[in-house]
Amino acid sequence: MTTFTTTITAMYTLQQPDPNYVVNALWRVTGVDGTHTAFIDGNTQFNSADQEGAVIPYSSLTESIVIGWIPANAMASAQACVQGQINSLITPPVSPQNTPLPWN
Repeated sequence: MTTFTTTITAMYTLQQPDPNYVVNALWRVTGVDGTHTAFIDGNTQFNSADQEGAVIPYSSLTESIVIGWIPANAMASAQACVQGQINSLITPPVSPQNTPLPWN
């Protein structure tokens, strides 16, 4: 069973509508299944026109708050990609090989 973790790796801000208003969060989803580990990076952009509720001051943000801003479909897609990577590590895909001709 794969255990997924998400971390915020960087945030970009503007000074409007509030100081250090987050406009882009870069994140990484990592999956671990036994000895197999894979990850994918993503980013989520924010627009002040879509702001719901009060703006949280930058200094009060936590990683879990920002992770909560990542749309569920983006998170599900990232986890599916990581799972695919892990599945390929566990059971490598079979690829055809260029085999020398038997009559040479």
